[in-house]
Amino acid sequence: MSVVSLLGVNVLNNPAKFGDSYQFEITFECLESLQKDLEWKLTYVGSATSDEHDQELDSLLVGPIPVGVNKFIFEADPPDTSRIPDAEILGVTVILLTCAYDSREFVRVGYYVNNEYDSDELNADPPPKPILDRVRRNVLAEKPRVTRFAIKWDSDASAPAEYPPDQPEADLTADGEEYGAEEAEEEEEELAEGVEAVVDPDAMVDDTAMAGAEVPLVANEEDEDAGSEDLEAESSGSEDEELEEEEEAEGDGDEAMEMDGVEKPNGTNGAAVPHADAIMAH
Repeated sequence: MSVVSLLGVNVLNNPAKFGDSYQFEITFECLESLQKDLEWKLTYVGSATSDEHDQELDSLLVGPIPVGVNKFIFEADPPDTSRIPDAEILGVTVILLTCAYDSREFVRVGYYVNNEYDSDELNADPPPKPILDRVRRNVLAEKPRVTRFAIKWDSDASAPAEYPPDQPEADLTADGEEYGAEEAEEEEEELAEGVEAVVDPDAMVDDTAMAGAEVPLVANEEDEDAGSEDLEAESSGSEDEELEEEEEAEGDGDEAMEMDGVEKPNGTNGAAVPHADAIMAH
């Protein structure tokens, strides 16, 4: 929190001639006693393209500062026209009213200033060399730009917090050792489980045995069919030939099923490798 708060600024002589002094009525509040004075400054911006033509019009030390609301008149000299380019005298420029404590600026008030001739004829057709006696200034006092800064006052407790704050504990440990360590462990466990589930050799052997176990089941069915063919052959010879043809067709299908049962583990193994690679790559 600021110990000194600016409450208001009134521009007293406005509009005025270009060569007249600036006068401000400044009101501020002080919340606690200060060990040093306040330094007020008024700066005239001489050019919109370069700060080489900026000039400090005046400065004033105010103190000692009593606690409470204070008011004073700040008067500053007009700018030195010899330090301003002729092309920059007319038109819009800026003045800056600032206050600092112990060389630390804590408030800045900016005003636009319009400099023009006092007649429409000169404004419509300005002479190459400015006629300073005919130039009038108008401070746009209704639209100030106020900027406040947090500073350290007399006590260390009033100093603003550093940004970013110091974190000595975080600096002692490398980021890679703790940051995201739990997430990395969980990810490694998931990857390990996924690889074991896909490319586990024991699981492949079991799958092969299960696939091979289907073959005797097909063979038993074939035996049962053959037994029924023998019983039916005693009653009809023509049906025997049809049953033999069906037996051959079923035998071809059984061979295809047996081949599928044998090749299934290989197919599973072939598909498991790219899937594991995708998991590892991820």
